[in-house]
Amino acid sequence: MLGNFQKTQLRIEIEAPATAISDSLLRPAQLEKWLLSGRLSIGMPEQLHPGFQFTTRFGPVAIHHQVDVADSNRLRLILSQGIDGFHEWYWGEGWVQSRLEGISILPLALGQSLNLLSLRQFLVKK
Repeated sequence: MLGNFQKTQLRIEIEAPATAISDSLLRPAQLEKWLLSGRLSIGMPEQLHPGFQFTTRFGPVAIHHQVDVADSNRLRLILSQGIDGFHEWYWGEGWVQSRLEGISILPLALGQSLNLLSLRQFLVKK
């Protein structure tokens, strides 16, 4: 894999209940409304579950995701192709935390920050 090893962790406050945050992260119909990469793969389930795989695109770069853990307050995705690493999400009442580690040519900290801001904006309007 070409690129540099990068790791970033951010936690933000969001004026939303944990259930709304959970739905926004675990339900693909909600996820694609705020995720910057936009469209998700065809044939997504109603809710993400361990073992499910899908691909997103960031411009010309494809990022493959495999759901490792998906429960009431945690989502862990194993990443490959455009990012070789993982992305973990944790959340609770009024907060969400994202941890991203991997090798990539993409600016991971910038993408993570923009996605968290997009999620916050989506939940505020909801």
